[in-house]
Amino acid sequence: MNFALILLLLVVVTGILWCLDRFLWAPKRKAAAKAAAEQFTEANREAFDRAEISVIGEAQSLYNRMAAQPKWLEYTAGLFPVILFVFLLRSFVAEPFRIPSGSMLPTLHVGDFILVNKFEYGLRFPVFNFEITRGEDPKRGDIVVFKYPLDKNVDFIKRVIGVPGDEIRYVDKKLYINGQLQPVTPDGTFFDEETYTELKQFDETLGDVKHKILENTRVPSLARPVNGHNGLDYCLYNMGDLVCKVPEGRYFMMGDNRDNSADSRFWGFVPREEIIGRAFFIWLNVGEMSRIGSIE
Repeated sequence: MNFALILLLLVVVTGILWCLDRFLWAPKRKAAAKAAAEQFTEANREAFDRAEISVIGEAQSLYNRMAAQPKWLEYTAGLFPVILFVFLLRSFVAEPFRIPSGSMLPTLHVGDFILVNKFEYGLRFPVFNFEITRGEDPKRGDIVVFKYPLDKNVDFIKRVIGVPGDEIRYVDKKLYINGQLQPVTPDGTFFDEETYTELKQFDETLGDVKHKILENTRVPSLARPVNGHNGLDYCLYNMGDLVCKVPEGRYFMMGDNRDNSADSRFWGFVPREEIIGRAFFIWLNVGEMSRIGSIE
């Protein structure tokens, strides 16, 4: 059971209890409390007429006790506004994720906590995933979170390389989009602390987006289909290289750590409706606080 479903169920359950209490149970409690306070007042009329503070205070205390929300409602219906706020914020504004692997190095590090824009590509109702608004289409170079095509319960994060209609060629670690070699320039090296490997670093330009990628010179160019590949009719594989035509409504994704990323070279395309949103901000990394900031 995923967190979105749990949150939706909590909203429904606490919302029902909140409505029942607000419009049914609370008015009954207050009416009963008022009647009891009035009865106590009549029983102690002489003391009230003398304005004895202790008796007046006891009447008020009686009313407060009887009108108060029971503890079980306080911790269910009482939390409804908070739960609803979290649900709306997470579902339609921004959702937090944690980077679990190094497939997006050097852009995103293991342990980065990121925020994902949930409305840029259009709003979708959580759990049921039906479209509410269309929004913009993902653009080449965007970093997006999406449902892993081989297991929809797992969230993946990669960079959009190919949009619908693009021809993607990945040959000898060189990326071609619609016949054009995507320019890269050397930018030193990067040490991957997770694998204790020194990797070559490059600046790559995808249209208007300039970002860094990594290459491991000790491994060959590799692209091969795995079981469950969802686009074999649109791709040709040959000795670790591939050519793919991105079909309508789907996207071709790759990790920036090119030789250590399970991506579209292996399992195919990502349907637009499975894209959760665009990653735009690192809000925490306990081990590297200096990493907090926007994502390129």
